[in-house]
Order: sequence, then C-alpha cells, then structure tokens
Amino acid sequence: MSLLDEAMEEFTIVDRRTVADGYGGVVTQWVDGATINGAVTYDSSAEMKVAQAMGSTSAYTLTVRKNVNLDYHSVIRRNSDDKVFRVLANSDEKKTPDSAKLNMLQYPVEEWKLD
Repeated sequence: MSLLDEAMEEFTIVDRRTVADGYGGVVTQWVDGATINGAVTYDSSAEMKVAQAMGSTSAYTLTVRKNVNLDYHSVIRRNSDDKVFRVLANSDEKKTPDSAKLNMLQYPVEEWKLD
C-alpha cells in the first residue's frame, strides 16, 4: 500500500435533484450517489491567507485517482465526519502525466452546506 493510499478516505458524491413539491412548485433534494476515495488537505500557507482576505474560498485540495472525474460544482461528503465540500474547477491541469507511476488528480474545493 502506498502513502497516497493510506492518506485516502471514503467520500460520497451527493447529487442534487429537483422534484415537484405537489403544489405546483419544486424542491431540491440531495441524494447520495457513488462513493470514491480521496484526501482533502487544507492550505494554510501565507499565500492562501492573502487570497482568502481577497475573497478566495478554495483553501482545500481534493486528491483522487485519475479515473475519478468530477464536474465543476460537484458536491462530495466525507463519510468520517459528514463534512461537505464543493468542487470549484475542472481538473484538467492538475493531474499526473500518463507516464508517471503516481496516479493522482487534484481539485480545488471549498467547504459547503447543503441547502
């Protein structure tokens, strides 16, 4: 088992679904989807503190395997403590090259609250 594998824990992708409320309106429901393994790390660097002071919310990075493709604004929940995160960008640029032995992909994420 690699160090990367040891750092990963289980997350659940939470899907947003809009359904009729029975009175002519709609309500949003959050439904558990697939489970993935990943690791979320917090960036406490001085640069991030400056960015946060200027309004940035992406102080976290989600690291997953390259075969885990998440869309912009995907929502995930860490199963160990039910903390929810939202993906802030596609991850086309933050993946290891195909020739590398390290199989990882990174997404900037922010803490999120389900409506």
